[in-house]
Amino acid sequence: MPSAFSPARTVVFRLHWALGLTAGLVLALMGLTGALMSYEEAITAFANRDRIQVSAAQDQPPLTPSALAARIEAQLPGQRVSALTLSGDPAQSAVARFARDRAGGRPSPVYADPTEGTVLGPVRLEAFFATVRELHRWLLLPGEGKGWGRTITGACAIALLVFLGSGLYLRWPGRHRWRVWLRPNLARPDRARWWSLHAVAGTWLLPVYAVSALSGLWWSYDWYRAGATWLLTGQGLPARAAERAPGGKLPDGKIPDAASAIDTAWAEFSATHTASVATLSLPGPEAAAIRIRWYAPDSNLRNEATYDARTGAGLTDKRAADAALGPRLADNMLEVHRGRFFGAPVALLFCFAALALPGFFGTGLTLYVLRRRAGQRRVTGRASRPAEASVQG
Repeated sequence: MPSAFSPARTVVFRLHWALGLTAGLVLALMGLTGALMSYEEAITAFANRDRIQVSAAQDQPPLTPSALAARIEAQLPGQRVSALTLSGDPAQSAVARFARDRAGGRPSPVYADPTEGTVLGPVRLEAFFATVRELHRWLLLPGEGKGWGRTITGACAIALLVFLGSGLYLRWPGRHRWRVWLRPNLARPDRARWWSLHAVAGTWLLPVYAVSALSGLWWSYDWYRAGATWLLTGQGLPARAAERAPGGKLPDGKIPDAASAIDTAWAEFSATHTASVATLSLPGPEAAAIRIRWYAPDSNLRNEATYDARTGAGLTDKRAADAALGPRLADNMLEVHRGRFFGAPVALLFCFAALALPGFFGTGLTLYVLRRRAGQRRVTGRASRPAEASVQG
């Protein structure tokens, strides 16, 4: 680490440690919660392993979505199923999620047997991970996504980008060889050792943190999301779907039947798609479309199909495999943020990088404390030398 800075480097250095002592603490918390969320599905599946599997020997076909929802609602009076997650494996149970109640709360999702509709129990750890998500996104502050918490986490994501740029600038002296840049020297004494560990780890993880910060801002600021969508797709944010379905009767004079439309849409989807898991959103009585989000086998990329809420006829069919890279990124930004867009090994690297954020805060704080102590010793030494000189005189 240089012993003396130019005025410009001094400003950058002070900005780096000032943000580290403030935004760094929030980023450390976001890193821990983000690492947990990286493997939320796997952890939840392990905790609910006794409820995920149903009897493998099933002679009867699975219930239609409307019948399954009706049986679940009959066992849980007062709750309305808003979405069903159905697996391509007949030995796996379905997951039912519910609409918000009158108080604004959302009941816990439950597992259900897809062939009999029997509720197997609530999803364990759902409340825990809901708290983790709220802590990660808006620090549990009032207002949720519309309050100050979202603004703070968004500002900290920008601060992470500033960390990357300023840290790279502070490491830039041309005399450094590649080994100094990429291999920490833990044999160096005191502050130099901590600086080497802090700087080299940051250099290795710089691309990961850049992707995490840039993708995380997607949920922080509407203007950023609109701009990023335009850059990736050449279009603005998609217009919201019509909130209300066309009124009246069908062309043949029949009154629309929501349950029939849902089952028709699901039958058409099942006949034309091979999904490992699919989430069917059950529309309310005035919704315009039925939406099915699904994942192909051995793929982490989300696909989406929509169907007419009155007839069940197909409307759109967006498949990630058919899209260009930009639209794929825009449609799967959560998977980009978690690293799963790039494959399982990269997702693991993103998880380790998230866990390392508290370490960066800790090493940065250690460097700050050691620097302050060194400065105090220098001040004390300069103050004592004149006194010694006067005594000798």
